Order: sequence, then C-alpha cells, then structure tokens
Amino acid sequence: MDIRIGLGYDVHRLTEGRPLALGGIIIPHTKGPEAHSDGDVIIHALCDALLGALALGDIGMYFPDTDNANKNLDSKIFLQKVITLIRERGFNVVNMDCSLMLEKPKIRSRVPVMCTVLAGIMGIAEDRVSIKATTSEKLGFVGREEGIAAHVIVLLAK
Repeated sequence: MDIRIGLGYDVHRLTEGRPLALGGIIIPHTKGPEAHSDGDVIIHALCDALLGALALGDIGMYFPDTDNANKNLDSKIFLQKVITLIRERGFNVVNMDCSLMLEKPKIRSRVPVMCTVLAGIMGIAEDRVSIKATTSEKLGFVGREEGIAAHVIVLLAK
C-alpha cells in the first residue's frame, strides 16, 4: 500500500460585509475573508494538503488569483477538481484533520454540517473528517479579529 501525508495552511484577512465561507458552508457573521474566491480557509488548506501529499504543487498553481474565472468562486469547486486529480493518480483520502483559528463566531454547532459537506466531496465517511476551532486568546491578527487561519493534514492511500 502506498500512503502519503499532506499538510496545508491558509490565512485570509477578515473584512466587513463579506460572507464567511468555512468548510463549504456560509456562516452568519459581520466579517468574511478578503479573497479572490470565497476565501474558505478550510477548503484552501485542505486543497494544499491534498496536492502536497502527492507533490502536485499548491492551490495557486491550479486556481490563481489572477484568473477572473476564479473571482468569487465557491471553493467547493476547487476541492472537487483537486479530488479528481488525486483519484486520477489512484489515491483516495483516508482522513483529514483541521485546526481552525478564529476569535468569532463560535462554530461548534456548525462543524457537523461542514464535515458532512467535505466528506461528501471527498467520498469518505463523516467520521473521517475532523474540524476543531480555537481562538488565539485575543493575541495576534486572529485575536484582533483581523484574520482567520486553518491548518489541515490529510492521509491518502493507494
């Protein structure tokens, strides 16, 4: 069996009046990510982890912010295309684990829906998708509510 591990990270500045896309869903909040696409840090970090596991580069190579076709695009489309690349090489996702850093809003009640959405796109069971959120105790750009960040690790198998 061929197994691979990938690690992804993404960060976006938060700005007033933008929708807050996280884990493939929109969460009601006064701020959202400043980004060319919808700025979903979970999915962006997940795509980087998947691509990195197979040494296929990063999300910017496939979906550059200089391409107007990606303007305000739903990041679930990015994930669907990355999963296709993974499968074309004979790999499947075994599991993913995400640590999300944000001060507000609290997302615990939304995590099951995010897991359902992401599991569906990746073709895995929901109990193989983990999303945890933490604050930064009011320290740094996350603590000042200026930005949001996510770390994702994935395991792939062939």
